[in-house]
Amino acid sequence: MVSEIEADAVPAPVVRQGPLYRIVRGILRPLVRLLYRPTITGAEHVPKRGPVILASNHLSFVDSIVIPLASPRPVQFLAKSHYFTGTGPKGWVSRTFFSAIGAVSVERGAGAQAQEALDQGRRILEAGAAFALYPEGTRSLDGRLYRGRTGVAWLALETGATVVPVGLVGTEEIQPVGARFPRIRPVTVRFGAPLDLSRHGASSSGRARRAATDEIMAAIHGLTGQELAGRYNETPPSGTLARIADRVVPRERV
Repeated sequence: MVSEIEADAVPAPVVRQGPLYRIVRGILRPLVRLLYRPTITGAEHVPKRGPVILASNHLSFVDSIVIPLASPRPVQFLAKSHYFTGTGPKGWVSRTFFSAIGAVSVERGAGAQAQEALDQGRRILEAGAAFALYPEGTRSLDGRLYRGRTGVAWLALETGATVVPVGLVGTEEIQPVGARFPRIRPVTVRFGAPLDLSRHGASSSGRARRAATDEIMAAIHGLTGQELAGRYNETPPSGTLARIADRVVPRERV
């Protein structure tokens, strides 16, 4: 998951489609659908092949489990390293689970280290895979949709990847902030029409990144209907994509 992490990463492998990935995905998808009976719409909008960014709103920790299970194709994303470094049986379960659902470990850090996290996303996309992230940078604690950070636009414009907006509804009720265990609640996952952002310009242009990001956020808002916060989500401290946007590309407040 892209939220609530900063990067100090090593080069990442691309999407893991080995036996364990297929087994976990094959077991969890029908189990989740049986228990939660999620409403999933627009899955046909996700290209069957080629680089694609699934850009989603972010309401809960479980978003990074819901998206890979709802997506019609394998998805890779970034996750905090402590999910991979635990010891004992609990550490093994965590490491195995997150690896199996396509997560890539990143350490905390900033500056050049955040650039490496962004480069991991680029490598994933250049390999023709699907990459999920949250343009808000961190999850919304009040349910509002915050302004998007431009790291997502940099990735899209730099790689030429198609962007599919994703709207999550109800995931904050599955595992509210502070809850230790998930609850069974209705959840909706909406995949929007693909966005071609190339018309905005080059990835080196701050104006192009800002316009492309705003287009992505408008599409997400159209899927969720959330109240717009009209500002960046600064609490809790911004996560990987927020740090990436602020350190790797010029910081914009326009």
